[in-house]
Amino acid sequence: MKPLSADDIRECIVNASRGEVERMPLPGLHEVMWEQREYLGWRDPRAPLRGYLVHWVGDRPVGIVLRASSGRMSPGISAMCSLCRTAQPSDQVRLYTAPLAGQAGRDGSTIGTYICADLACSLIIRIVPPPSAVQPDPAAVVEARAEGLLERVRSFTAGVAKTAG
Repeated sequence: MKPLSADDIRECIVNASRGEVERMPLPGLHEVMWEQREYLGWRDPRAPLRGYLVHWVGDRPVGIVLRASSGRMSPGISAMCSLCRTAQPSDQVRLYTAPLAGQAGRDGSTIGTYICADLACSLIIRIVPPPSAVQPDPAAVVEARAEGLLERVRSFTAGVAKTAG
């Protein structure tokens, strides 16, 4: 992923008002290992159910505001993140919804999907599997996971942004 500045992030959010974007807390951008990310995702420390996701589409960043469900899945079961497709304990996956861009979002329309609760899919897909007969090249496995993750992130954010001008 190409690095992002605070201005890049604030200018690319497609499904929030200017006021919401101005109040949006930013993560420590100087700490981000950009080359190990397909997207930048973070939670709002002041509003724990709010999250943000930003990634590049060609030469421009696209960002969305997310809201985690306040309900939780039953403990003791596993759940799968729809973006990184990693099965985890249910408390580590949340249903996130995003208001649609434009008037549809202002009218209350949203779309949602299950995502890693900490929005750290880029880190999870880089857990290298041991080599095996089925997956002899662990680096190729991580590369394929990264490509799939980015494709699914782009698809989800495109669904949110399709009404944006």
